Amino acid sequence: MSGGLLVAGTTSDAGKSVVTAGICRWLVRRGVKVAPFKAQNMSLNSFVTREGAEIGRAQAMQAQAARVEPTALMNPVLLKPGSDRSSQVVLMGRPVGEMSARGYHGGRQEALLGTVVDCLEQLRGTYDAVICEGAGSPAEINLRRTDIVNMGIARAAHFPVVVVGDIDRGGVFASFFGTTALLDAEDQSLIAGYLVNKFRGDVSLLEPGLEMLRGITGRQTYGVLPFAHGLGIDEEDGMGVPPARTQLRAWGRVSLRGAVRESVVAPPHGDDVLRVAVCAVPLMSNFTDVDALAAEPGVVVRFVDRAEELADADLVIVPGTRGTVNALAWLRERGLADALVRRAAEGRPVLGICGGFQILGEHIEDDVESRAGHIDGLGLLPVRIRFDREKTLARPAGEALGAPVEGYEIHHGVADVRGGEPFLDGCRVGAVWGTHWHGSLESDEFRRRFLTEVARAAGRRFVPAPDTGFAALREEQLDRLGDLIEEHADTDALLRLIESGAPSGLPFIAPGAPGARA
Repeated sequence: MSGGLLVAGTTSDAGKSVVTAGICRWLVRRGVKVAPFKAQNMSLNSFVTREGAEIGRAQAMQAQAARVEPTALMNPVLLKPGSDRSSQVVLMGRPVGEMSARGYHGGRQEALLGTVVDCLEQLRGTYDAVICEGAGSPAEINLRRTDIVNMGIARAAHFPVVVVGDIDRGGVFASFFGTTALLDAEDQSLIAGYLVNKFRGDVSLLEPGLEMLRGITGRQTYGVLPFAHGLGIDEEDGMGVPPARTQLRAWGRVSLRGAVRESVVAPPHGDDVLRVAVCAVPLMSNFTDVDALAAEPGVVVRFVDRAEELADADLVIVPGTRGTVNALAWLRERGLADALVRRAAEGRPVLGICGGFQILGEHIEDDVESRAGHIDGLGLLPVRIRFDREKTLARPAGEALGAPVEGYEIHHGVADVRGGEPFLDGCRVGAVWGTHWHGSLESDEFRRRFLTEVARAAGRRFVPAPDTGFAALREEQLDRLGDLIEEHADTDALLRLIESGAPSGLPFIAPGAPGARA
């Protein structure tokens, strides 16, 4: 077998990432050597590969679904937003500078097409199949000329395209038709068909619409995937946090009022539950750090943005952020900073991760990220932070609380730890912990010992379950994605697409791209 497929979407958050992962898991279970690929990703959730390259966490998750080691080839361009108008550009796993949206789409993006095509060709030379994920919608006609992640890469690789639509949002038939009809003839010739995602109810009621869609587009629907609860798979920016609730589209798709990370439906192992509050700082990065906590029976994780919401929390986490100094100002403006200081004085648990760790320190010297110069931190940990232009990208391993721990580091801030008890690469003072290590809570025995310490300090009769294995739970979730494809998609037709490309003779749907002709 040899070939590939591009999974596009009618919108952002249509389900491209999970569908790509599901196809990868389905294929690898059939004995196909498969790799994921996303030419360009915009995300604050990133991961460090073993060779020290930074890529989107979604691609790392897809690589796990494919049972291969993630590499920079799988996500050659990563954009990490620093505001609603600019991003850090990460090329082949290393940051190459900040760029405005206008500057990137005005020429830089188009110049990267050769790089991403070369990465894709290297993967194609190694694997039987490459499953590509698009970004946003392929019908963003204002950006088509410089596109390198949707139809640009599909056309360069001659890959067939399946368009995913989220029917739970409504309007999926219009979205499928409109997405196709806004492309020029050459792009349309690669749109093989559609895949319905997040369907609830009786599929037989949907079938007449699918037949009508085929009649007006000449393209089949490759499956209807049911709505699935509790997958908890790594997202790109589904939990991004706006600085104000009126800016949801620019900064994120989910209002965090009352948002809770999906967790296993299981009673606590001890007598009490443990309540974890995560400060929903602006430009929050790697919020997936708390997924391992949410997987523990009896642990309830929620995101908060008001000081009073910390009152009943047994543990407060200050997470990573792409804007440490701005996040610190946000905490102060909302009274959360004072609440954190009071918690520390009362001996109530606080954990700072990466940018959150930096915020808990004595002071920050930042001439790189915010260019704010000297800023006083919260003073809860004896740490001084200096931002370096070189980004630290590492996969450390060690021991804490008498248990082995692994993690990954992504930060410009360099910590000068001047006291406290050692804790990973950071320190601990009383019930306040800080570290640059993302992913440490995925280490099962360390997580159990940490939660035991938290419960003791919080006065809770909470006992961690002795058999919760986060890696095993993640594998179960990935298998569920593979099952969704195997049970609800036309897998024979998908295999033909991957091996042979888009069917010939697909009709042109008017009007096409502006100025285009059939």
